[in-house]
Amino acid sequence: MRDALDGGFTDAAPDAARAFRAILTAMARPGQIARVTGATGPVPMSLAAAAVLLTLCDPTTPLHLAGRYDTDAIRAWVAFHIGAPLVGADSADFVLGDWADLLPLDRFRQGSPDYPDRSATLIVEMRELTAEGATLTGPGIRDSACLSLPDRAAFRDNATRFPLGVDFLFTAGDRVAALPRTTQVF
Repeated sequence: MRDALDGGFTDAAPDAARAFRAILTAMARPGQIARVTGATGPVPMSLAAAAVLLTLCDPTTPLHLAGRYDTDAIRAWVAFHIGAPLVGADSADFVLGDWADLLPLDRFRQGSPDYPDRSATLIVEMRELTAEGATLTGPGIRDSACLSLPDRAAFRDNATRFPLGVDFLFTAGDRVAALPRTTQVF
């Protein structure tokens, strides 16, 4: 039980505000990498993933833990710090996992024509997150941006479903970046 009590935000109000601002900036500017600090979660969760969960999830946001993130320690941490209900992949608002454990993407909520906002946001844990690799264009990007993505084809396919599809937050260490479904990937 002690592991469930450990972690969270060091200084809750300011850390949550800074994390929210970093995540908001990442979503508004796809491909821009932001740093988040002040949050910790159980291994193997990155500092950035812990900050995202602590900031965006609460008892009303269903969460799915995929692959190596579906552990007793992480479940207990989520229950204590967030209270988010843990659900199956097809019912989740947020999903945490490694890229391989998140495929296929169509098993997550894609929204509907009447409610495209009722789709999942996938928090993809990465080994590293750099401003190189795939070229991104679209809303929030002046000319183009670059971001290390695990599978360009999957992101191109997701963008063709707009206004449906899923959104992505990438986390590695203390870094976070976003890829909304409106972003074109080359």
